[in-house]
Amino acid sequence: MEREKKARTKLKKVVSEQFPVNPKRGGGILKIEAWENEKGKIVKYSMAYINHLISSDDNGRVIGYDNTHNFHHKHYFGEISEVSDFISYENLVNRFEKEIKEFIK
Repeated sequence: MEREKKARTKLKKVVSEQFPVNPKRGGGILKIEAWENEKGKIVKYSMAYINHLISSDDNGRVIGYDNTHNFHHKHYFGEISEVSDFISYENLVNRFEKEIKEFIK
């Protein structure tokens, strides 16, 4: 019997941003990445505020969101929790921007 190969969806990276945060504002790095499918829909994403001075857990990730491992989840000081009220990538970006203000002054 011959195995059927699954067709892989081609993803295009459409967001790839990395911003250093001024030490006077808290320091660290903001990283945001997103990929879209052939129909233009964001299907994979990762956003994180990384600051090793605040957190040594989770590779320095203080707070972040991504959908690796096939579910939407939040990272917060090394703890991972499911985002059960996921609406859209754009909505999550807005939530992330509001939440990082707790750390970036």
